[in-house]
Amino acid sequence: MSLAGKGADVLIVGQGVAGSVLALTLQQRGLSVHVVSAPDRPSASLVAAGIVNPLTGRKLVKTWEADRLFPYLHRFYSDLSRQLNTPFFTPLDVYRPYRDEKERRLYQTIAADPELLPYFKSEVDESAYSTVINNPFGGIQVTQAGWVDLPAFVAAVRAYYIDKACFSTGHVRVEDLTIQPDSVTYLGNIYRHVIFCEGPHGQENSLFGALPYNMVKGEILTASVADYPLTNIVNQGIFVMPLSSTRIRIGATYSWHELDWKTTDAGRSFLETKARALLKIPFTVIDQQAGIRPSVTDRRPLVGWHQTYPAIGIFGGMGTKGVSLAPYLAHDFADQLLLGKEINPAVNISRFHSL
Repeated sequence: MSLAGKGADVLIVGQGVAGSVLALTLQQRGLSVHVVSAPDRPSASLVAAGIVNPLTGRKLVKTWEADRLFPYLHRFYSDLSRQLNTPFFTPLDVYRPYRDEKERRLYQTIAADPELLPYFKSEVDESAYSTVINNPFGGIQVTQAGWVDLPAFVAAVRAYYIDKACFSTGHVRVEDLTIQPDSVTYLGNIYRHVIFCEGPHGQENSLFGALPYNMVKGEILTASVADYPLTNIVNQGIFVMPLSSTRIRIGATYSWHELDWKTTDAGRSFLETKARALLKIPFTVIDQQAGIRPSVTDRRPLVGWHQTYPAIGIFGGMGTKGVSLAPYLAHDFADQLLLGKEINPAVNISRFHSL
């Protein structure tokens, strides 16, 4: 592998959602970038559902920094979709059918919170869901959510950088880097910074392997349906997301064991059982995928610079919410790099320097 030209301001290692978003953000801020992606590594981004949802969990907990993240990500992905001429971003709502009367009362209390009020639709057309979904107690509708078609997004970004001769395939090994205090040389090319965006493979990087990853395996299904009329995501323990009028996605499982990229009969059975209880209409599973989410023990991303080598950085550990987190955190990282602003302590890897 050889890199084009004489290097760049930043070498981005990895081209999943984190690497793609960071590369585009730094370029938008005036830096030159070169992106390298390993061709034979499984990618968490290519099997992730790509859902952005401001209120998650059974108790509808607001996503960390949601008030900043969600307006920003909607603008970011919408603008980028137009720029790359690829319709990979779809704003959607999330309909949450109540499990019982107790949950109905709980959700209505949550929805009355002034801080959460902007995230709920005031009027829900229950009849639009009742022909497809088992919702005898009604439901609540969360706004400002959406879906990023990650395979389409990653492919569009890759094509963009290939066209600019700023993309290469290959493995960037730490031992092949010549690291200076203010630069890094790789394959004869000099970079001001090298930033690793390797997702779950980051734990194999000797420079950052001591960081406390806590990987989570997830599985999703794709199913065919005769005529699916809903255009929003439905969530009740699992999600059902429309891909088209004849195809839906069902997910997801969570496992901290058997951390491999293989699908399982247990995962398929769990998701099918949940989906058949939720849906009134028949469906046929046509595909199953598994991936490893790059989570961290404290459930916050890993952003910042190596303690010993300040020209080496990391932008990863996004966990289950990388699509939501990456745009705004990339903006903050660019502010630090260009303006010297402090990285948010909640995500700065300096919180783990004792390791």
